[in-house]
Order: sequence, then C-alpha cells, then structure tokens
Amino acid sequence: MTNSGPEDPAAREDTDMIIIMKPNASAEAISNVTKLIESRGLQAHLSRGDEVTIVGVIGNKEKLHGANIESSEGVDRILNVTESYKLVNKKFHPEDSVIPAGNTTIGPGNFTVMAGPCAIENHDMLLQSAEAVKKAGATFLRGGAYKPRTSPYSFQGLEEEGLKYMKEAREATGLNIICEVTSLRALETAVKYVDMLQIGARNMQNFELLKEVGKSGVPVLLKRGLSATIDEWLNAAEYIISEGNPNIVLCERGIRTYETSTRNTLDLSAVPVIRAKSHLPVIVDPSHATGVRAYIEPLSKAAAAVGADGIMVEVHPCPSCAMSDGPQSLTFEQFDTMMRHLKPYVELAGRA
Repeated sequence: MTNSGPEDPAAREDTDMIIIMKPNASAEAISNVTKLIESRGLQAHLSRGDEVTIVGVIGNKEKLHGANIESSEGVDRILNVTESYKLVNKKFHPEDSVIPAGNTTIGPGNFTVMAGPCAIENHDMLLQSAEAVKKAGATFLRGGAYKPRTSPYSFQGLEEEGLKYMKEAREATGLNIICEVTSLRALETAVKYVDMLQIGARNMQNFELLKEVGKSGVPVLLKRGLSATIDEWLNAAEYIISEGNPNIVLCERGIRTYETSTRNTLDLSAVPVIRAKSHLPVIVDPSHATGVRAYIEPLSKAAAAVGADGIMVEVHPCPSCAMSDGPQSLTFEQFDTMMRHLKPYVELAGRA
C-alpha cells in the first residue's frame, strides 16, 4: 500500500478504533456509546469479556469529530487500530474464540484432530477410514469431494456422491465432517451435508467465494495461501466474518519457499503470531506442509507444543494405491501409533 500521508481521507478510513469501557460500565452507558457511533454513520461491534466490554468502531473515525466520545459515561480509553483487518483482530476481541462445529468445539481447552483421505475414492474406503480415525481419537473426518488439482487430467473428486458417503460416515461413527469447496456450485451443494467447510490454499484469496461462505453461516476452516503473508491470511478471514459468519478456524499448511526437501515449508511460527494478532483458533496441517509421511508425527507434536488448537492429517487404508497424495498419507496403524505418541504433548500443552 502506498503511504498516502496523514491528510489522505482513504488513509483515515483505514484507521479504525476501539473504545474500552470501564469494568463497571453499565448496560445503559454501553448502549449510549453504541448509539452515538451509529448515529454518525459508523458500525459498532461489541465484544463482552468477563471483566471489560470493548466497542469496536469501523469506518472513518473523522465522523466522530466533536462527539467527545472519550468523555462519555463509562468510557475508559480509546485506541486506534491501524490493521486493515478489524473483526478478526485481537484488539477488537481480546478473548480467544471458541468455534462450535457439529457436536464439538474448536479452540482453547481442546486439541482437535481432523483426519481422513485426501480424496473420497469410493464408499467402502471412506467408511473404513472413518471407523479407523474415530477409533484412534479423531473428532473430524476429512475427505475431498471436490479436488482442485494441478493437472486437469488428475482425479477431480466424486462431488455430491462423495458428500453422501461423508454423511453416511457421520451417521455411522458420530464424527463431524469437513470438506473443501472450490466454487459457488460446490458450496451450494456442500452446505446440505457438512459440519464445516474448508477453503483451500488455492482459494484463500478467492474473495467472491469467501463472501458466499460468510453468508452461509457454516463454520469454515480457512487454509493459508501458498505464498500468503499472515496479514493477507487474516484479511481473507475478514471477508468471511464481515459477511456475518464469525465461526472461522485458521489452518497453517506450509508456504512456498526455496527449500525442496519438503513439499512446502511449515511455518510453525505462524501459530504464536496468529495468537498475538487474532482471536481465531489456528490448527496445523503437517501432511500438505511436508508431503512426506515420516515427518507427520514430529511436526504434529511440534504443533501441539507451539500452541496449535489441533491438526489435520491425511490417512488412507492403502497410501500406495491412493488417487491423491499417497506419499503424505498415514496408514491406519501409523495414525493410531501417532495419536498415542501425541497424547502426552497435548496434555502437556493443557488441552484435552
């Protein structure tokens, strides 16, 4: 972004603010501040914590000139927010979010494990996978019904037929189900079946798709783009939440660097950075990050140690026969072993 200087109206519009209310501020005082903000044509967003309420102001703060809002009853102090993302910003929402999805929650206190095949290949394979990952301790079945592939000649997924298999697997095991959507057509179909939508790395900045996912209200797992900065990733999440859907979980899945030993470079530092910048939960996908099954277990342990809210792992009954991502998929036995080895790390991190 070009440095426009202090007098540029566009620059002022990007500088929003938060109003921190006093711990003993009454409901009436908070309401009065909110009404004052809205009367000036701005948006007010409340974040109520255990001890303090924060009123986020979105829009050109110059519209509040002369309102003397800092003198209003119950106002403690006012802080400027210069980041372009607002609603996902920790300044607007200091307490970490807990995201409901299906029969579980993702966020503080839990360590969520999503596991299953990269692509849904057939009915029996998916049901076997669901039973195996459930037995090992996963709470989500992942499976690709829509597969964005580098080559147009590669397997593209079973689409709605695969989603029907996912639904059957949920009914049989009690697992929650998550599937990637790649288009508006896929989204319109998937919302009838899944507990959580996934936006893949290639679509992280497909802003029209992000808006529609935001309008759907269905919980979303938003993967980091192939070469996206953390701020770009958070701005993508802002597209979703600005359309009314606050149920977002971020997923670090590796970024492209000059290193060729792994498929991508897993940026574990993204986890504490996200913790400092945003209230949204963040999980790690070591499968897509490395592309090598031997590295999945140590990086899953590292994800737990660094404070991730969970992991997403690819599991297949016969990786050597997989139609997609076989080299990075764990067998049922390998996944079960990893889950047992991972348990003490998760417990040490203070998560269930």
